[in-house]
Amino acid sequence: MKNKALSLLLIAAGTLLTSACKDFLEYQPQGTLSSDNIKSASNADALVTAAYASIGNGEMIGPIASMWVYGSIRSDDAYKGGGGVADLEDLNFYEQHNLTQPQQGGGLYHPYTWENYYKAISRANVALRSITALTDASFPERKTRLAELRFLRGHAHFMLKMLFKNIPYIDETLSNEQILTVSNRAMTNDQLWDKIAADFQAAVDNLPEKQTQVGRANKLSAAAYLAKLRLYQAYEQDDNNKVTSINKTKLQEVVKLTDLVINSGKYNLQPDFAENFLPEFDNGVESVFAVQYSINDGTTVGRLNFETGLNYPHGAPQYGCCGFHQPSQNLANAFGTDANGLPKLDTFNDAVIDFKTATVDPRVDHTIGIDGHPYKYNPAILFSNSWVRDPGVYGFFQSMKEQQAATSSTYKKQGPFIGTSKNIDIIRYADVLLWQAEAYIELGQPALALPLINKIRARAAASTGRTKKADGTNPSNYLIKPYEATNWTQAYARKALQFERRLEFATESPRFFDLVRWGIAEPTLNAYIAKEKTRRSFLSGAKFTAGRDEYLPIPQREINFTKGLYQQNPGF
Repeated sequence: MKNKALSLLLIAAGTLLTSACKDFLEYQPQGTLSSDNIKSASNADALVTAAYASIGNGEMIGPIASMWVYGSIRSDDAYKGGGGVADLEDLNFYEQHNLTQPQQGGGLYHPYTWENYYKAISRANVALRSITALTDASFPERKTRLAELRFLRGHAHFMLKMLFKNIPYIDETLSNEQILTVSNRAMTNDQLWDKIAADFQAAVDNLPEKQTQVGRANKLSAAAYLAKLRLYQAYEQDDNNKVTSINKTKLQEVVKLTDLVINSGKYNLQPDFAENFLPEFDNGVESVFAVQYSINDGTTVGRLNFETGLNYPHGAPQYGCCGFHQPSQNLANAFGTDANGLPKLDTFNDAVIDFKTATVDPRVDHTIGIDGHPYKYNPAILFSNSWVRDPGVYGFFQSMKEQQAATSSTYKKQGPFIGTSKNIDIIRYADVLLWQAEAYIELGQPALALPLINKIRARAAASTGRTKKADGTNPSNYLIKPYEATNWTQAYARKALQFERRLEFATESPRFFDLVRWGIAEPTLNAYIAKEKTRRSFLSGAKFTAGRDEYLPIPQREINFTKGLYQQNPGF
């Protein structure tokens, strides 16, 4: 079982800092602790704990820990699911792309996500101001806690930038009055990346490699996050979101930072892919940084993640809600392999895969609920097409990674909704390996990327123990092999890397953001829509528009609140 030391502190933090404010610009943590009454090291530490709590304080209608809404269903990985297109229609708007608006439907989702991230930034800033005023003698952990706060603030700003691109950067030096004068276009794209990077660099410079409490950021998790940022920054975009060049200097920094993590010996791949999605392995060797959750911690409900609680099979008697986040036919087809055990990079989507006859990558049975296959590693419970809520619209597949068995000690049902205390990994070690591989490929050194990609594939090949049926046989015809050095050109390696990231992180949410970073979102998603709408008629009017749909619109209520100071993203 995972060490809950920090998770339990996060519960207490919720009682220390609460908010009744309507807008993030007005948000100040209220309650028994604030920057005005920090008198002791324990109170100062409580503010830091509250800042950690805030990065998991999302909600179903304003997620910030899980990006399935923004990164999975906006990509070719998954459909919205649920009870038809009108069920949580905001999600349908995102999936259609051309229906997304600054303040759509009931104003749910991206406006609340914006607000929840800025609340997290506010908590970090309150704690930074308070702890900066203390001395090292009065608070021996001062330097470390300040660095952790910079990491947390960097995380929140990074996520906002990845979602919205043009955002206001808010730090602890600004008064409430000054915050109202900060435009979301105050910096160039590159300047904003560098400003966020400075927080991660401060964390790299001042954090220890190992913390006494699991869940806290350390030097290596900060280095990994900075590597992620520099990789995103390396793909230089113009004002219309078009990738115009790839910065080799930034890629070299990615290699250096990922080397620091890889060579530390602290992290590794979990031996079985399944272990990343089971709570018994939370904070394991593959978890570089994760949002922490808990259950049975003395509170009424526990500190549970409800952000993915709509995604369980609707018709399954042990769940009953709500059938969202259904893998696409395109994604299911992507798991097919050729006679050499390799992905069909160019032809995978030519025909609908038949899981009774096709050879497949084993990761499919960790990712997709398929009729007759064991569900969530329980050979006694087979996924059934009868569990699917609206197969006439969304087909018969169901996502599986984010879900837990109803018998799990991490599982709790509140009315129709489901929460779990399973951590949400923000960075897995598999990310670090594939980021380095990507940097090597774009630096013209694909041979150095080959063993990194093959390490991921070797782990996938070894991950068949938990997916077996009751009679000990595999539910699918598994065939997966490493790539060979022959014909491993830069162009082929790039295509293989991009496909490997999709298979490894399918339905975990990076897919859409990867496509945008690589500059291939428009051709990839419009090709996906053109084929998929022949299978799923609800996509008949969908269209991705380059220069518009790479990012979410700035919430209209934020533009209104700042009296037009914030500028809307192009196309909205």
